[in-house]
Amino acid sequence: MPDPITKGPIPAIPGAIPPGVPATAGRHRWYALALLTLTSTFSVADRLVFGILVEDIKLEFGLSDLQLGLLGGAAFSIVYVIAGFPAARLADRSVRKNIVAVAIASWSVMTAVCGLATGFWTLFLARVGVGVGEGCSGPASQSLVADYFRRNELAQAMGFLTVGAAMGTASGLIVGGQLAEAFGWRWAFVLMGLPGILIGALLYLTVREPRRGQYAARGARIEQQPLGETVRELLGNRVFMGLAIGWSAQILIGYALAFWMASIMLRQFDISTGNVGLYLGLAFFIGGIPGPLLGGYLTGWLTTRDERWRAWIPGLACIGCIAPLAISLTSDGLWAFLAWFGLAYAIFVASQAGILSGIQAAVDPSQRGFAVAIALFFNNLVGQALGLAVIGGVSDWLTPTQGEYSLSIAVFGVCVVSAVMAMAIFAWTAVQMKSTDYLERLNAE
Repeated sequence: MPDPITKGPIPAIPGAIPPGVPATAGRHRWYALALLTLTSTFSVADRLVFGILVEDIKLEFGLSDLQLGLLGGAAFSIVYVIAGFPAARLADRSVRKNIVAVAIASWSVMTAVCGLATGFWTLFLARVGVGVGEGCSGPASQSLVADYFRRNELAQAMGFLTVGAAMGTASGLIVGGQLAEAFGWRWAFVLMGLPGILIGALLYLTVREPRRGQYAARGARIEQQPLGETVRELLGNRVFMGLAIGWSAQILIGYALAFWMASIMLRQFDISTGNVGLYLGLAFFIGGIPGPLLGGYLTGWLTTRDERWRAWIPGLACIGCIAPLAISLTSDGLWAFLAWFGLAYAIFVASQAGILSGIQAAVDPSQRGFAVAIALFFNNLVGQALGLAVIGGVSDWLTPTQGEYSLSIAVFGVCVVSAVMAMAIFAWTAVQMKSTDYLERLNAE
C-alpha cells in the first residue's frame, strides 16, 4: 500500500517485524503478553503503593484526606493524560515496544524519587513524574496486544493483561506494606521503583514488534491520519465513546477500592500497616486473578454469539459488585470484611476484558493508540483525579458526625453512583453497536 503523502512505498519502521515474519506465531506473542502484563503490574503497583503508605505520610506531613486524595489522584492523573496524547500519537506510527520500555524505566525512577519528598508539594511533583512515565505506556501496550491476537482471542488476551493490574494492586499493598514496616515509607518507594528498570531493558532487547493491523477488518486503515481527522472520527464514533466514558464511570470503583481500602482497614480495625498490606493484598490477589481471566473467557465466548456482550458484561459487573461491597464495609470482623471485599473485586474486574477489547475492535489500527489515550483521559480525569478527591472531601465533611466510619461511607456512596452511571452508559453503548456500522464492519473480517 503506498504512502498517502509521498505516493511511494511505506518505509519500514525500525525494529518492526517485516511482512511474512510473524511476531504473533508460537510462543513469542505469549512471551510479549507476559512482559506487557508484568509492565502493567508495576504500573499499578508503583501508582498505588501510595495507598498503603497513606497513613504514615499523613502522620509525618500532617495532611488532610483531601490533600491525600489530590496526591493519589490529581498529581498523577492530570499529567498522565497530558503525556498520554503525544505518546499515543507516536505509538500509532512507530515502534510501540520501545515506547513501553522507556516509559516503565522513567516512571520507576520517579517512584523511587517519591521517597525523597520533604512535604506536600515535593511529593506532589514526584507523583507528577510518575504520571508522565505511566501515561506513555497504556496506549502502546494495548495497541500491541491487538496486533498479537486475533479478534476472537482479544478478550482473553486483554483479560490476561488486566491480571497485571490486579497483581500490581496486590503487590503494591503486600510488598509496599512489608517494606514500609521494615524500612519506612521512604524506602518502600525506592525499593518498589527499582525493578521496573530491568523490565524496561527486557522489553527493549527481547520483544519483537508485530506488523500493525494484521488482524484488522478488511478496509481498515493502517497508516496514521492527520491529527484533526483522527480526533473528529474518534469523538464521532459512538461505540468507542460509549465504552470510553462508561469505563471512566466504572473505573472510579476500582480506584476507590485500590486507594482507600487500606485506610479504611487501619481506621476500623486494630491492625498494623504491614498486616493490612498483607491481608488486603491477598484479597486483591484472590479476587483479581480469576476475575479478569473468567471475564475474558466469558466475554470471548459470548461475543461469538453477540458482540454487544462487550458492553453488557461491564455494566452488569458494576451493579453486581455493589452488594458484596456493602456487606464488606459494614462487617465488624476482619475476615468477613476481606472475604466479601475479595468477591466484590472479582466481580468488578471481570468487566475489564470487554471494555479493553471493545475499544480496540471499535477503531482502525491507525487510531488504536490515540483511542486508548482518549479513553484514559476520561478514565483518569473522572475515575482517579475527581473520584479520589471527592471521596476524600466527603470523608472530611462526614468526620465530625461519623468519625472513623466517614471514609467507608464516602467510598460506598461514590461507588453506588458510579455503578448506576456506568450501567446506563454501557446499555446505551450496546444499542449503538446495533444502530451503527460497528457490527457490519467486524463481520467484514
